[in-house]
Amino acid sequence: MLYLAQVYENPLSGQKELQLLAHQLSSQVWQLLGGESIVLEKEQHFREGFLVLVELGDNQKILKLESARDWVLGLVQKYLIPEVITPEFLHQEEVRIEQWRQEMTTQGLELSRRQLEIETHRDQLQELENSLKQEKEKLELLWMQLQQRQRELEGI
Repeated sequence: MLYLAQVYENPLSGQKELQLLAHQLSSQVWQLLGGESIVLEKEQHFREGFLVLVELGDNQKILKLESARDWVLGLVQKYLIPEVITPEFLHQEEVRIEQWRQEMTTQGLELSRRQLEIETHRDQLQELENSLKQEKEKLELLWMQLQQRQRELEGI
C-alpha cells in the first residue's frame, strides 16, 4: 500500500522514523491517518521533515521509498495552477455538487417513504396477527363447546 509520510528523528531512540500521514485508497483518493510511525531500518539520505512516498508490504516492511517532491508538484500543476481553476471549472463543480446534493435529498426522501411503508405494513400485520389470534381463540372455545355438547348427547 502506498503512503505519504514525513521523515523525523525519534527523540527517545535517536532513530529516523516515518510518520505516516495518508494512504492511497485508489488512484485519486487518499485518506488521512492519525500519525502511525514506522522505523527506517536502513540509513536513508532523507533529512528530518522530508516528505516521502513509501510503499509498505506485509508487517509494515518498506518495499519502496522515494521523495514525494515530483508527486506534490504534479498535484500542484494538476489542481492548483490558475489555468486549471477557472470560473468555468468552479461553476461546473458547483453544478455537480448541487446535482449530487439533490440526488442525496431524493434518495433520503425515498428511504423515508419506504421506511414509513414498512412500518405501516408491520402495523397492519400486527393487527392481522391479533385478529387471527382472537379468531383462533373463538374457534377453540366453540370447538370445546361443541365437544362438550357432543359428550352430553352421548351421555343421554
